[in-house]
Amino acid sequence: MNQPQQCISRVRMQYPDFSQKEKMIADYILNSPENFIHKTIDQVAEELDVAISTVFRFAKTVGFKGFQAMKITLASEISESMKVIAEERILENDNEQAITEKIFNNNIRMFKETIDVMDFSSIKKAVNLIIQANRVEFYGSESSSLVAQDAHHKFIGSGISTSAYSDTHIQLKAATQLTENDVAIFISSSGLNNESERVLQTVKDNGAKIISITNSANAKLNKLSDIVLRTGSVNNSGGSGEVDSFSRIVQLSLIDSLYMNVMGAKKSGKGKNPLGKLFKK
Repeated sequence: MNQPQQCISRVRMQYPDFSQKEKMIADYILNSPENFIHKTIDQVAEELDVAISTVFRFAKTVGFKGFQAMKITLASEISESMKVIAEERILENDNEQAITEKIFNNNIRMFKETIDVMDFSSIKKAVNLIIQANRVEFYGSESSSLVAQDAHHKFIGSGISTSAYSDTHIQLKAATQLTENDVAIFISSSGLNNESERVLQTVKDNGAKIISITNSANAKLNKLSDIVLRTGSVNNSGGSGEVDSFSRIVQLSLIDSLYMNVMGAKKSGKGKNPLGKLFKK
């Protein structure tokens, strides 16, 4: 049974598996949840030019009894989210204790939301891919480039050949050298820009497997990735620097999880299937 605070998380988690029409509904919810909750099912269907039955089935697919139940949960989620933002926004007159508590509470909220949307079977697949790869490369831009560098430094001690690139021109050159026996891990908190999309497409064209770590519902990233590891979304209660900080902390923790799982699997002798067999239909 769905609990409050789960509508948006569930939509994000299931987004890669939605049909084209379902993604239209999902985009409406993710981009304009405040507008969505004030619409009837007929109005949503008319605006998106889809059948009413499609909207109803979408609500069932996400895990609700119907459209109205989904709207009620979404409205509750928005209300609670706004309350949390108001409570955790750092104010000019906050003292040291208040600022510290708000920062930690925001981080805790992000970790909890990430656990809610996490597909742990994807973690297992990602670990197997990393173990079997000849080479693993980490790609990140802006604040995520720091996470890519940290991942590279961490995995140096794993016995796996790794590298990390932050400059998109260098990323593109490196991507041309990857093969079907390699893995590229894309780390992003805001989707992809045009240059990053070129890098992603180059990796895909060369046959390397792609793992993405993101809180974005970027269509191209989802489509081209073999595995998507989703993190919780960030409510912008401060400046963009604050948002980047929260995203980076969760991304770093997910890298830690991958590293510890990889080391555990290597020690136990697991993950010996060839790369191709992991995705054999």
